[in-house]
Amino acid sequence: MPSAFQLQCHLVLIFLAASKGETRYLEVRDAGDDEPFLLLSEDLKRELSAGHIYRRSLRCIDMLSIEGQFTFTADQPQLHCAAFFIGEPEELITIDYDFVNIDCQGGDFLKVFDGWILKGEKFPSSLDHPLTTSQRYVDFCESGNIQRSIRSSQNVAMIFFRIHQPGNGFTVTVKKSTNLFPCNVISQTPSGRFTMVIPHQHRNCSFSIIYPVVIKISDLILGHLNGLFLKKPSAGCAGVGDFVELLGGAGLDPSKMFPLADLCHSFHGSAQMKIGCDNTVLRMVSSGKHINRVTFEYHQLDLQETETRKENSIEEFCFPSI
Repeated sequence: MPSAFQLQCHLVLIFLAASKGETRYLEVRDAGDDEPFLLLSEDLKRELSAGHIYRRSLRCIDMLSIEGQFTFTADQPQLHCAAFFIGEPEELITIDYDFVNIDCQGGDFLKVFDGWILKGEKFPSSLDHPLTTSQRYVDFCESGNIQRSIRSSQNVAMIFFRIHQPGNGFTVTVKKSTNLFPCNVISQTPSGRFTMVIPHQHRNCSFSIIYPVVIKISDLILGHLNGLFLKKPSAGCAGVGDFVELLGGAGLDPSKMFPLADLCHSFHGSAQMKIGCDNTVLRMVSSGKHINRVTFEYHQLDLQETETRKENSIEEFCFPSI
């Protein structure tokens, strides 16, 4: 039975990654009561490939991974609404206000958040984001026409809104742009391959996979300077400015997860770990003195893998519910 966190992610991520559009474009195929499998229909694929701007209405709770123009019009007081946006790992999200008709003085609000928040937990965490938490919010009622275009720092962003008066609402256009050095990513899918590069930047980057996974690191370069690898301490990563850690937990915020493994030595080869957590994060800490790079691939644990414990399994730290 899925955990509470996994059920929330059905609303926020699994359904999002599959839906990518309006209900009329969805094909639903039975895959068990807990997890319907939704696919984009050929109609939407043809429409988008023809260069059309995708338009549809927003729901009070909505999930989108596609560019387009989206309109919300309240048919009744809507007091607790949010729209989650996600791109590919190498994409940034820009949200433009096209039209806004809300009553700020009457208690309405429309806020963009740079990242995601779920049950009070943030991604990226406050430790890994270049802005303070307050700076990550852009409130339309405070900024008005001053800032009508907001670009995210990573591949996820969201809108919070509250509208009391039926008929009021807003229209936004969502666009995506290329991020040459992605830092802080939520994966749309339970499997994939990714290379994270931090070039001479003092920052921390997290790659989040909201599934129990097998993760395999195939290439790790830390402290690369003038073609030479700097010598690392022989025991652990304590005091090392550049390292990779694997985290696991049942929430969204990497800073609140269990530390499961540290890697502070460069290597070429393969290091694999099975992690039975609801959320798995690979996090790279960089001092800014070097070019650091890690390449890894991952796939979702199947039922047989979760039941078969191996020496490098760390499921017991995560209290898996599957």
